[in-house]
Amino acid sequence: MKIIEVLKFNRELIKRLRMAGIRLEDEEFVDLYGDYTTLLEQGEKVSYIVAVLSDKYSVSERKVYGLIKHFQTDCTPSAV
Repeated sequence: MKIIEVLKFNRELIKRLRMAGIRLEDEEFVDLYGDYTTLLEQGEKVSYIVAVLSDKYSVSERKVYGLIKHFQTDCTPSAV
């Protein structure tokens, strides 16, 4: 299957995701956010969690903070 075929088949879904504020690369970090919420529920401090996740997922701490903020943002109302 070619890329254009996948895009055509999933075009509507991709448009809706983009309108909701979701980026395709967000999928890559769903597990990171799951780990974040688990550690937060266990009572760990945010700065510690960010440092641990930064090492585990090989991204900068700034990226982890940005992802946390992005994933906690409400979807764009017009997309829902």
